[in-house]
Amino acid sequence: MRSIGIIPARYNSSRFPGKPLADINGKSMIQRVYEQALKAKTLSNVVVATDDQRILDEVSRFGGTAIVTKKDHQSGTDRVFECYKKAHFEGDVIVNIQGDEPYISPSQIDFLVSCFEDSSIQIATLAKQIEDAETLFDSNKVKVIMDKNANAIYFSRQAIPYLKGVSKELWHIEQDYFKHIGMYAYRANILKNLVELEQSNLELSESLEQLRWIENGYKIKVLKTEEEAFAVDTPEDLIKLIDLKK
Repeated sequence: MRSIGIIPARYNSSRFPGKPLADINGKSMIQRVYEQALKAKTLSNVVVATDDQRILDEVSRFGGTAIVTKKDHQSGTDRVFECYKKAHFEGDVIVNIQGDEPYISPSQIDFLVSCFEDSSIQIATLAKQIEDAETLFDSNKVKVIMDKNANAIYFSRQAIPYLKGVSKELWHIEQDYFKHIGMYAYRANILKNLVELEQSNLELSESLEQLRWIENGYKIKVLKTEEEAFAVDTPEDLIKLIDLKK
C-alpha cells in the first residue's frame, strides 16, 4: 500500500495571513511541517500544495517539493485533490497533513495510515481526549463525538455533548470529550468522490468541511491518540508555541 502526504498551504488565511512563512525558531512553519512529514515511515512522497508564489519559493529554498494550485478552492481537501492529480502520484492512500501544525508527530501519520489495512476504512482522522475546560470551550478547537465503532457522528466548534445539570468547569471531568486533530487520510477513489460533493448546510454553519462528508453518508474512522498536536490558528497561538518550544 502506497501512501502520499500532501500539505495544503495557502497564503491568505483570514486569521493569520502569511502563516506558512511565519518564523518558528529559525525555520518557516511550512519547512517544519514538511520536515516532520518526511520522518513518517509510511509515506512514499511528501509535497506542498500552495496557491502562492512566495510559499512555492520558500519550499524550493529548503529543498522541498511543491505544486501550485488554484486560489479559489473551498477547502483544503479540494486543494489536496488538485495537487494529487497534477503530481500524477501512484498511491492508494492520500494523507492531508495540516500546514499549521509545525511539530506534527510522524508517528501520528503512521498510525493514521496503518488503519487502512482494514479494507472497509474510507476516511480516517485523529482525536485526543480533552483534559481542561479552556480547550473544551475554545471555538478554535474542534470537538468530535463518535459512535461505538469509532466512526464520527458529528464535529463541532461547540462543546458536545451538552452536559445537563453540571457546572461547565466540571464537564471535562464528568464526561469524556475529544479534540479533533485535523489530519485526514483518504483512499484515492474516496477523495475523488468527496471533492465532487456540494457544500452542505452543516458545513457552512460550522465552517467544517468534514460535516459535508458525514451528511452524504461517508464514514470517518476516528483513531484516539495520546500525542498532542499544536495547531497555529492565530499570531497569539504562534507566540505560545514559540515559548513552549524554547
